[in-house]
Amino acid sequence: MSLGASEQPLIPQPPATVTALRQAVAQVSPAALPAFTRELDQAADEARLGSDLGPLRRFSRQWAIYVHIHRQPHLAARFRELEDRAQRGNAAQARAAAVELGRILDEAQAALSENTRS
Repeated sequence: MSLGASEQPLIPQPPATVTALRQAVAQVSPAALPAFTRELDQAADEARLGSDLGPLRRFSRQWAIYVHIHRQPHLAARFRELEDRAQRGNAAQARAAAVELGRILDEAQAALSENTRS
């Protein structure tokens, strides 16, 4: 596992609990906590209604990816730039930004998946 300048793992271990995930989100982006809580409540409701842990697993995976990206300042800045371009750019810029956003998300997912296998 590689370490960044702050000596935090660039590819963090996936949090074992929602509490650990909440702490990681609070550390990388406190402003994201309301969205985290709202999405957690929604995933928990969906899981209860369907008696299925799938929504909670998807929630955890998505927020673990968010934490992975935002623990790397250069990647977080690029991600925000691309999100802005996808929303505000012309159609060609938005498509190109969406493709690169997808690539970043895929790479983060792959890094987290690899980390859980090791």
